[in-house]
Amino acid sequence: MNEITTPVLVPEATQGNLTNLIADRAKSEPERITISRPLGEGWQPLTAREVESDIRAAAKGLVAAGVQIGDRVAIMARTRYEWTILDFASWYAGAVVVPIYETSSPEQVDWILNDSGSVALFVETPILRETVSPVIPSHTKHIWVMTDDVLEVLRRAGEGVSDEEIERRRAALTPETLATLIYTSGTTGRPKGVQLTHGNFLSECGNVVQGASDLFLKEGGSTLLFLPVAHVFGRMVQIGSITAGLHLAHCGDPATRLPLDLASFKPTFVLAVPRIFEKVYNGAEAKAEAAGKGKIFRKAAEVAIAYSENMDAKKFKPGLALKHKLFDALVYSKIRTGLGGRVEAAISGGAPLGA
Repeated sequence: MNEITTPVLVPEATQGNLTNLIADRAKSEPERITISRPLGEGWQPLTAREVESDIRAAAKGLVAAGVQIGDRVAIMARTRYEWTILDFASWYAGAVVVPIYETSSPEQVDWILNDSGSVALFVETPILRETVSPVIPSHTKHIWVMTDDVLEVLRRAGEGVSDEEIERRRAALTPETLATLIYTSGTTGRPKGVQLTHGNFLSECGNVVQGASDLFLKEGGSTLLFLPVAHVFGRMVQIGSITAGLHLAHCGDPATRLPLDLASFKPTFVLAVPRIFEKVYNGAEAKAEAAGKGKIFRKAAEVAIAYSENMDAKKFKPGLALKHKLFDALVYSKIRTGLGGRVEAAISGGAPLGA
């Protein structure tokens, strides 16, 4: 097993919390484009001020519903704009977020809601609500449906809650405050809730942003998040983007929407698990085979691997750069176009490629 370590780039947080990431951005760069949300077949860009306003309004709705500092709030949905807003809104209200995969069985939902003591639950659709309703415990007093215009529902409910109350709750959070309980699939027994603090995320995401500063801090940079935010990798991309002020968009249905969303949003980099990249590769190979260019595609793949290995070694074999340039025109550029045309890097995580 190979192990690689790097020095810490961002020291451990001694003050502040995750809500400062967006609150400070809204004050320092209120008109910076922060998140784009789907609008028809395109996107609606939102500024830091607009995003923070949505978060604050949703937090007031949670407070009006009786959510207290330290209460658990569960979110069961695919990756989408509302997920990120409700994540930060829960922290604004002083709550702890409990992610639940939208594919979880009623039995799994039952366990997580009871074990975490969640007082509220957000589900994505009415169908999900109907599915989990039989197992909702008595202490989970509120269930909201995202597709029922949940942000507007919360905004109206929280109109009587003051900004001072939200600021009081934000000020109560420290790096040691619990931010989330992420339930792992585990190998034996029931899923176990992993406790992560505000400081854990501030440290992790701060170091990720600095370690990949050419991506996260690039002027005009952007990324399309299609990993599940219920997983810590997706959460890292989400929070890392907010940390960096990176333009973020969400794709909740990668099986059918990913090619369309990549083409329209045009991210400068993407992060995904191996199966996504393998799906892209297999699709491109099948398309090349159908066009009678399978041999060219496979040779292009061989050259790409060799070129990458030579880059790592900082020593190029004679003629390899020329071959790479040729296949860039014939193959690689077309794959980049399929990723939106602006992608400069694609990062795989979670498992080895080809495993």
